Amino acid sequence: QVQLVESGGGLVQPGGSLRLSCAASGFNFRLSSMSWHRQYPGKERELVAGSNSNSQTIYADSVKDRFTISRDDSKNTMYLQMNDLKLEDTAVYYCYAPRFTSWGQGTQVTVSS
Repeated sequence: QVQLVESGGGLVQPGGSLRLSCAASGFNFRLSSMSWHRQYPGKERELVAGSNSNSQTIYADSVKDRFTISRDDSKNTMYLQMNDLKLEDTAVYYCYAPRFTSWGQGTQVTVSS
């Protein structure tokens, strides 16, 4: 059974940093592309960053040079390092395994002064 569990969200001031984690189980993580998405209230989920099994990455323009996606295949875990956070980064962040169309439960990130 595919399972994705996010953690690391919270409240942070503008300019601050957070690191999200996504612990995966139930599939071969090392061979799987993974991605982070976020969702604003009343909006569709949008891609934030993605990583394939070769650790090639893509980023939304809005987070380039501020966010970094990474993965530790030995721990079946994906990360999203978020620096220089802005008010508009406030959203629920989800981990996604495209091959299995499987989502995590989401973790809230709130950027506020």
